[in-house]
Amino acid sequence: MSALDILSAGPGVTVQDLGRPGHMATGLSPGGAADRLALFEAAALLGLPQVVAGLEMAGMGGRFRFTAPTRFALTGAPMAARLDGAPLDWQASHRAEPGQVLDIGGARAGIYGYLTPAGGIGGPEVLGSRAAHLAVGIGAPLTAGARLEILPDPAPDRPGMAITVPDRFSGGTLRLTPCPQTGLFAPATLERFLATTFTRSPIGNRQGVRLEQDGAPFGAETTGQASDLIRAGDVQMTGDGVPYVLLAECQTTGGYARIGSVIPADLPRVAQAPPGATLRFQMLDWAAADRLWQPEAGLIRALGRRVAPRRRDPRDIADLLGYQLISGVTAGDEED
Repeated sequence: MSALDILSAGPGVTVQDLGRPGHMATGLSPGGAADRLALFEAAALLGLPQVVAGLEMAGMGGRFRFTAPTRFALTGAPMAARLDGAPLDWQASHRAEPGQVLDIGGARAGIYGYLTPAGGIGGPEVLGSRAAHLAVGIGAPLTAGARLEILPDPAPDRPGMAITVPDRFSGGTLRLTPCPQTGLFAPATLERFLATTFTRSPIGNRQGVRLEQDGAPFGAETTGQASDLIRAGDVQMTGDGVPYVLLAECQTTGGYARIGSVIPADLPRVAQAPPGATLRFQMLDWAAADRLWQPEAGLIRALGRRVAPRRRDPRDIADLLGYQLISGVTAGDEED
């Protein structure tokens, strides 16, 4: 069996895939990767037709040893990575040989980095997913000594690839759509909310992140509201008027009013915003939001058009002399 041995791990390393959609009615939010786009980028780099389970690393990676030849992708928040001491590019795919050790350090930007083996991480599924859902007690953070099954690589001879990704690791503008409770906020309150520059608080996790600002709180014109359905992306105002953007492991119902909902395309930007990053909001109407929507079924193909063969620095190739560096060489006497 091909495996990945965990020699050491940061405090937030978990197995993640696209989660468990379809269970909201029973109180289980979908969960899955905080930055779903990073798993789609990994699939595009590895030439896979669909997303497979990988490791999500929150802020810090770890030390991992491969037991068999394995291609893998490094995506999401850029982190320092070395394979047997040789530096590796991020947003790229690579190959490890049996016994090689991959060291991944802290995030250089953003929060969540991803290590995805080409075959995906195996093991038992719970409700159709291998993803840890820490809020409800499915799975747990990985620790030293764990061994994870790696499923077979469908294209082991595919060369290393790289992908260029726009910056989503330092905050920015988040696009909102109205939600059923947007009308509970006075027009002047909504206008002030959209004009405010927020700071991502250190308070946050896979359930959601708190936003801070220097002005007055953003109260809704309601009291005693009944609990209602909520989902990832909703911007929920607490009783003291502080906004939280809900993420993958959010609860399924809540009684605080929501001023709007971040569109799915911008959720990775929320999840990856580090503490202290600035965030602003822009309200879209439904027609504009619909034009931006992209079905996940075509996302890997779209990302595949941005993938190109990875260029390697000869100084970082340990076995450089094993390559044929000159072609077309002759002995000079072939015509004699």
